[in-house]
Amino acid sequence: MKEDCSKRRRFIQRMGAAAGVAAGTAALGTFFHNRNLVPSGEEVKTIPSYAVPGTEGMMAVAEGLDPALATRAALQELGGMERFVKAGDRVLIKPNCAFDRPAHFGATSSPEVTGEVVRQCIAAGAQVRVIDNPINNPEGCFVKSGLMDAVQSSGGEVWLPSASLFGRVKVGTLRIPDWEALYRPLDWADKLIGIPTVKSHNLCGVSLSMKNWYGLLGGARNRLHQAINEVIVDLAQFIRPTLVVLDGSRLLVANGPTGGSPSDVRPGDVVAVGTDQVALDSFGARLLGYAPQDIAYLGMAAQLGLGTMDEASLRLFKKVRAVL
Repeated sequence: MKEDCSKRRRFIQRMGAAAGVAAGTAALGTFFHNRNLVPSGEEVKTIPSYAVPGTEGMMAVAEGLDPALATRAALQELGGMERFVKAGDRVLIKPNCAFDRPAHFGATSSPEVTGEVVRQCIAAGAQVRVIDNPINNPEGCFVKSGLMDAVQSSGGEVWLPSASLFGRVKVGTLRIPDWEALYRPLDWADKLIGIPTVKSHNLCGVSLSMKNWYGLLGGARNRLHQAINEVIVDLAQFIRPTLVVLDGSRLLVANGPTGGSPSDVRPGDVVAVGTDQVALDSFGARLLGYAPQDIAYLGMAAQLGLGTMDEASLRLFKKVRAVL
Protein backbone atom coordinates (compact mmCIF):
# COMPACT_ATOMS: atom_id res chain seq x y z
CA MET A 1 0.00 0.00 0.00
CA LYS A 2 2.82 2.39 0.87
CA GLU A 3 4.49 1.62 -2.44
CA ASP A 4 1.25 2.34 -4.33
CA CYS A 5 0.85 5.65 -2.51
CA SER A 6 4.45 6.56 -3.25
CA LYS A 7 3.96 5.80 -6.94
CA ARG A 8 0.78 7.88 -6.95
CA ARG A 9 2.55 10.83 -5.35
CA ARG A 10 5.39 10.63 -7.87
CA PHE A 11 2.90 10.55 -10.73
CA ILE A 12 1.00 13.58 -9.40
CA GLN A 13 4.26 15.46 -8.89
CA ARG A 14 5.35 14.62 -12.40
CA MET A 15 2.02 15.72 -13.85
CA GLY A 16 2.33 19.00 -11.98
CA ALA A 17 5.85 19.51 -13.25
CA ALA A 18 4.76 18.76 -16.80
CA ALA A 19 1.89 21.21 -16.50
CA GLY A 20 4.31 23.87 -15.32
CA VAL A 21 6.65 23.19 -18.18
CA ALA A 22 3.74 23.25 -20.64
CA ALA A 23 2.61 26.62 -19.33
CA GLY A 24 6.09 28.07 -19.63
CA THR A 25 7.04 26.49 -22.95
CA ALA A 26 3.76 25.89 -24.77
CA ALA A 27 5.37 26.50 -28.15
CA LEU A 28 8.35 24.18 -27.62
CA GLY A 29 7.11 21.53 -30.06
CA THR A 30 6.29 24.16 -32.66
CA PHE A 31 9.76 25.66 -32.14
CA PHE A 32 11.47 22.38 -33.00
CA HIS A 33 9.22 21.66 -35.98
CA ASN A 34 9.01 25.03 -37.66
CA ARG A 35 12.42 26.55 -37.16
CA ASN A 36 15.80 25.48 -38.45
CA LEU A 37 18.03 24.69 -35.48
CA VAL A 38 21.08 23.66 -37.49
CA PRO A 39 23.30 26.17 -39.34
CA SER A 40 22.91 25.74 -43.09
CA GLY A 41 26.65 25.25 -43.56
CA GLU A 42 26.96 22.38 -41.09
CA GLU A 43 28.49 19.16 -42.39
CA VAL A 44 25.94 16.55 -43.45
CA LYS A 45 26.52 13.43 -41.39
CA THR A 46 25.64 9.81 -42.19
CA ILE A 47 23.76 7.56 -39.80
CA PRO A 48 25.03 3.96 -39.79
CA SER A 49 22.89 0.86 -40.05
CA TYR A 50 21.90 -0.52 -36.64
CA ALA A 51 20.91 -3.92 -38.05
CA VAL A 52 22.50 -7.01 -36.55
CA PRO A 53 24.11 -9.19 -39.26
CA GLY A 54 22.29 -12.46 -39.75
CA THR A 55 18.90 -11.17 -38.55
CA GLU A 56 17.58 -9.99 -41.90
CA GLY A 57 14.11 -11.09 -43.01
CA MET A 58 12.74 -12.08 -39.61
CA MET A 59 9.27 -11.51 -38.15
CA ALA A 60 7.19 -12.99 -35.36
CA VAL A 61 3.57 -12.23 -34.48
CA ALA A 62 2.16 -12.90 -31.02
CA GLU A 63 -1.53 -12.65 -30.22
CA GLY A 64 -2.77 -12.18 -26.68
CA LEU A 65 -4.66 -9.96 -24.27
CA ASP A 66 -1.55 -9.03 -22.24
CA PRO A 67 0.62 -6.62 -24.29
CA ALA A 68 3.79 -7.26 -22.26
CA LEU A 69 3.37 -11.02 -22.49
CA ALA A 70 2.73 -10.80 -26.24
CA THR A 71 5.89 -8.72 -26.62
CA ARG A 72 7.95 -11.32 -24.75
CA ALA A 73 6.42 -14.16 -26.75
CA ALA A 74 7.16 -12.53 -30.11
CA LEU A 75 10.73 -11.74 -29.09
CA GLN A 76 11.26 -15.30 -27.92
CA GLU A 77 10.24 -16.63 -31.33
CA LEU A 78 13.15 -14.67 -32.82
CA GLY A 79 15.66 -15.90 -30.26
CA GLY A 80 15.02 -13.39 -27.49
CA MET A 81 16.24 -9.84 -27.06
CA GLU A 82 19.76 -11.17 -26.41
CA ARG A 83 19.98 -12.10 -30.09
CA PHE A 84 19.83 -8.40 -30.92
CA VAL A 85 21.18 -6.60 -27.84
CA LYS A 86 24.38 -7.47 -25.96
CA ALA A 87 25.79 -6.50 -22.59
CA GLY A 88 27.28 -3.02 -22.73
CA ASP A 89 25.22 -1.90 -25.73
CA ARG A 90 23.72 1.57 -25.75
CA VAL A 91 20.16 1.16 -26.97
CA LEU A 92 18.03 4.03 -28.25
CA ILE A 93 14.30 3.30 -28.34
CA LYS A 94 11.91 5.37 -30.46
CA PRO A 95 8.23 4.94 -29.54
CA ASN A 96 5.45 7.05 -30.96
CA CYS A 97 4.91 9.77 -28.35
CA ALA A 98 3.83 12.54 -30.68
CA PHE A 99 0.78 13.78 -28.78
CA ASP A 100 -0.15 14.64 -25.21
CA ARG A 101 -2.96 12.08 -25.05
CA PRO A 102 -3.61 9.22 -22.65
CA ALA A 103 -2.68 5.81 -24.00
CA HIS A 104 -6.27 4.63 -24.44
CA PHE A 105 -6.74 7.11 -27.32
CA GLY A 106 -4.38 4.96 -29.40
CA ALA A 107 -2.32 7.87 -30.73
CA THR A 108 0.84 6.86 -28.84
CA SER A 109 2.69 3.61 -28.19
CA SER A 110 1.46 1.36 -25.41
CA PRO A 111 3.21 1.88 -22.05
CA GLU A 112 3.01 -1.88 -21.46
CA VAL A 113 4.77 -2.76 -24.72
CA THR A 114 7.33 0.03 -24.36
CA GLY A 115 8.09 -0.85 -20.76
CA GLU A 116 8.58 -4.50 -21.65
CA VAL A 117 11.02 -3.68 -24.46
CA VAL A 118 13.01 -1.51 -22.04
CA ARG A 119 13.03 -4.33 -19.45
CA GLN A 120 14.21 -6.86 -22.01
CA CYS A 121 17.08 -4.59 -23.10
CA ILE A 122 18.09 -3.91 -19.48
CA ALA A 123 18.02 -7.64 -18.76
CA ALA A 124 20.39 -8.16 -21.70
CA GLY A 125 22.85 -5.78 -20.00
CA ALA A 126 22.24 -2.66 -22.09
CA GLN A 127 21.95 1.00 -21.21
CA VAL A 128 18.60 2.28 -22.50
CA ARG A 129 17.41 5.73 -23.50
CA VAL A 130 14.01 6.52 -25.00
CA ILE A 131 13.42 9.52 -27.24
CA ASP A 132 10.87 11.21 -29.48
CA ASN A 133 10.41 14.73 -30.82
CA PRO A 134 6.67 15.17 -30.20
CA ILE A 135 4.22 17.55 -31.81
CA ASN A 136 3.18 18.85 -28.38
CA ASN A 137 5.31 19.69 -25.34
CA PRO A 138 7.78 16.76 -25.03
CA GLU A 139 7.66 16.25 -21.28
CA GLY A 140 3.90 16.60 -21.21
CA CYS A 141 3.57 14.02 -23.98
CA PHE A 142 5.73 11.47 -22.18
CA VAL A 143 3.88 11.99 -18.90
CA LYS A 144 0.31 12.05 -20.21
CA SER A 145 0.83 9.05 -22.52
CA GLY A 146 2.09 6.99 -19.60
CA LEU A 147 5.42 6.40 -21.33
CA MET A 148 7.46 8.40 -18.81
CA ASP A 149 6.46 6.15 -15.94
CA ALA A 150 6.70 2.99 -18.06
CA VAL A 151 10.26 3.77 -19.15
CA GLN A 152 11.56 4.91 -15.78
CA SER A 153 9.96 2.09 -13.79
CA SER A 154 11.54 -0.39 -16.23
CA GLY A 155 15.04 0.99 -15.71
CA GLY A 156 15.35 3.23 -18.76
CA GLU A 157 15.84 6.97 -19.19
CA VAL A 158 13.67 9.37 -21.17
CA TRP A 159 15.82 11.69 -23.28
CA LEU A 160 13.82 14.86 -23.96
CA PRO A 161 14.74 16.71 -27.19
CA SER A 162 16.72 19.95 -27.08
CA ALA A 163 18.31 22.13 -29.74
CA SER A 164 21.79 20.82 -28.92
CA LEU A 165 20.79 17.27 -29.95
CA PHE A 166 20.08 18.11 -33.59
CA GLY A 167 22.45 17.90 -36.52
CA ARG A 168 22.13 17.74 -40.29
CA VAL A 169 22.09 14.19 -41.61
CA LYS A 170 21.79 12.33 -44.89
CA VAL A 171 18.25 10.94 -45.24
CA GLY A 172 17.04 9.52 -48.57
CA THR A 173 16.91 9.73 -52.33
CA LEU A 174 13.34 10.73 -53.20
CA ARG A 175 12.39 13.94 -51.43
CA ILE A 176 14.77 14.85 -48.59
CA PRO A 177 18.43 14.11 -49.34
CA ASP A 178 19.36 15.68 -46.00
CA TRP A 179 17.54 17.18 -43.03
CA GLU A 180 18.10 18.13 -39.43
CA ALA A 181 17.43 15.29 -37.04
CA LEU A 182 18.30 14.02 -33.58
CA TYR A 183 21.83 13.21 -34.68
CA ARG A 184 23.52 13.14 -31.29
CA PRO A 185 21.21 10.51 -29.78
CA LEU A 186 21.55 8.46 -32.97
CA ASP A 187 25.32 8.84 -32.81
CA TRP A 188 25.29 7.77 -29.14
CA ALA A 189 23.44 4.53 -29.87
CA ASP A 190 24.86 1.14 -30.76
CA LYS A 191 21.40 -0.29 -31.34
CA LEU A 192 18.08 1.30 -32.34
CA ILE A 193 14.61 -0.12 -31.70
CA GLY A 194 11.37 1.37 -33.00
CA ILE A 195 8.05 0.90 -31.19
CA PRO A 196 5.35 2.31 -33.48
CA THR A 197 1.69 2.04 -32.64
CA VAL A 198 -0.81 0.89 -35.26
CA LYS A 199 -3.00 3.75 -36.38
CA SER A 200 -4.72 5.36 -39.31
CA HIS A 201 -3.35 8.54 -40.87
CA ASN A 202 -5.38 11.17 -42.69
CA LEU A 203 -2.68 11.81 -45.32
CA CYS A 204 -1.01 8.47 -46.05
CA GLY A 205 -3.59 5.95 -44.87
CA VAL A 206 -1.61 4.31 -42.07
CA SER A 207 1.13 5.30 -39.64
CA LEU A 208 3.36 2.39 -38.68
CA SER A 209 7.07 1.44 -38.56
CA MET A 210 8.54 3.66 -41.27
CA LYS A 211 6.37 6.67 -40.45
CA ASN A 212 7.47 6.41 -36.81
CA TRP A 213 10.96 7.67 -37.73
CA TYR A 214 9.39 11.02 -38.66
CA GLY A 215 9.66 11.79 -34.95
CA LEU A 216 13.45 11.89 -35.25
CA LEU A 217 13.27 14.95 -37.51
CA GLY A 218 13.33 18.59 -36.50
CA GLY A 219 13.14 21.82 -38.45
CA ALA A 220 10.20 22.81 -40.63
CA ARG A 221 9.05 19.23 -40.98
CA ASN A 222 5.41 20.28 -41.38
CA ARG A 223 6.33 21.10 -44.99
CA LEU A 224 7.14 17.44 -45.61
CA HIS A 225 3.47 16.49 -45.49
CA GLN A 226 3.15 17.80 -49.04
CA ALA A 227 5.01 14.70 -50.26
CA ILE A 228 4.32 12.36 -47.36
CA ASN A 229 4.67 9.06 -49.22
CA GLU A 230 8.06 9.89 -50.68
CA VAL A 231 9.21 11.21 -47.30
CA ILE A 232 8.21 7.98 -45.54
CA VAL A 233 10.24 5.97 -48.05
CA ASP A 234 13.18 8.30 -47.47
CA LEU A 235 12.84 7.61 -43.74
CA ALA A 236 13.03 3.88 -44.46
CA GLN A 237 16.29 4.52 -46.32
CA PHE A 238 17.52 6.75 -43.49
CA ILE A 239 16.97 4.30 -40.63
CA ARG A 240 17.98 0.63 -40.69
CA PRO A 241 16.94 -0.39 -37.18
CA THR A 242 18.09 -3.25 -35.02
CA LEU A 243 14.50 -4.25 -34.44
CA VAL A 244 10.94 -2.95 -34.74
CA VAL A 245 8.25 -3.86 -32.23
CA LEU A 246 4.92 -3.08 -33.89
CA ASP A 247 2.42 -2.35 -31.13
CA GLY A 248 -0.98 -3.60 -32.23
CA SER A 249 -2.31 -4.02 -28.71
CA ARG A 250 -4.97 -1.48 -29.69
CA LEU A 251 -5.73 0.01 -33.11
CA LEU A 252 -6.57 3.62 -33.88
CA VAL A 253 -8.91 2.90 -36.78
CA ALA A 254 -10.31 6.43 -37.32
CA ASN A 255 -9.26 10.07 -36.95
CA GLY A 256 -5.56 9.23 -37.03
CA PRO A 257 -2.93 10.15 -36.32
CA THR A 258 -4.14 12.18 -33.32
CA GLY A 259 -7.28 10.27 -32.41
CA GLY A 260 -10.50 11.92 -31.39
CA SER A 261 -12.19 9.73 -28.83
CA PRO A 262 -11.98 6.23 -27.33
CA SER A 263 -14.63 5.15 -29.88
CA ASP A 264 -11.96 5.52 -32.60
CA VAL A 265 -9.97 2.69 -31.00
CA ARG A 266 -10.48 -1.05 -31.42
CA PRO A 267 -8.77 -3.92 -29.58
CA GLY A 268 -5.86 -5.33 -31.56
CA ASP A 269 -4.37 -7.80 -29.09
CA VAL A 270 -1.29 -8.40 -31.21
CA VAL A 271 2.40 -7.48 -31.19
CA ALA A 272 4.65 -8.08 -34.21
CA VAL A 273 8.43 -8.02 -33.92
CA GLY A 274 10.79 -8.06 -36.86
CA THR A 275 13.55 -6.60 -38.98
CA ASP A 276 11.73 -5.99 -42.29
CA GLN A 277 9.86 -2.69 -42.01
CA VAL A 278 7.91 -3.17 -45.24
CA ALA A 279 6.64 -6.56 -44.07
CA LEU A 280 5.73 -5.20 -40.65
CA ASP A 281 3.91 -2.23 -42.16
CA SER A 282 2.07 -4.48 -44.61
CA PHE A 283 0.91 -6.59 -41.67
CA GLY A 284 -0.13 -3.44 -39.80
CA ALA A 285 -2.02 -2.11 -42.81
CA ARG A 286 -4.07 -5.32 -42.90
CA LEU A 287 -4.89 -4.90 -39.21
CA LEU A 288 -6.42 -1.54 -40.12
CA GLY A 289 -8.41 -2.97 -43.03
CA TYR A 290 -6.12 -1.94 -45.90
CA ALA A 291 -4.50 -4.06 -48.57
CA PRO A 292 -0.78 -3.23 -48.60
CA GLN A 293 -1.07 -2.39 -52.29
CA ASP A 294 -3.46 0.42 -51.34
CA ILE A 295 -0.75 2.20 -49.32
CA ALA A 296 1.40 4.12 -51.79
CA TYR A 297 4.60 4.22 -49.77
CA LEU A 298 4.62 0.44 -49.23
CA GLY A 299 4.77 -0.24 -52.95
CA MET A 300 7.44 2.41 -53.42
CA ALA A 301 9.56 0.98 -50.60
CA ALA A 302 9.24 -2.57 -51.94
CA GLN A 303 10.28 -1.42 -55.42
CA LEU A 304 13.42 0.12 -53.92
CA GLY A 305 14.29 -3.20 -52.32
CA LEU A 306 13.68 -2.02 -48.76
CA GLY A 307 11.54 -5.04 -47.88
CA THR A 308 8.65 -7.26 -48.90
CA MET A 309 4.90 -6.75 -48.67
CA ASP A 310 4.42 -10.51 -48.21
CA GLU A 311 5.53 -11.38 -44.69
CA ALA A 312 4.97 -15.09 -45.33
CA SER A 313 7.86 -14.99 -47.84
CA LEU A 314 10.37 -13.87 -45.20
CA ARG A 315 13.28 -16.12 -44.30
CA LEU A 316 11.75 -16.56 -40.85
CA PHE A 317 8.08 -15.93 -40.13
CA LYS A 318 6.32 -17.27 -37.04
CA LYS A 319 2.97 -16.80 -35.32
CA VAL A 320 2.28 -17.68 -31.73
CA ARG A 321 -0.48 -17.34 -29.17
CA ALA A 322 0.69 -15.65 -25.96
CA VAL A 323 -1.14 -17.15 -22.99
CA LEU A 324 -0.74 -16.69 -19.26
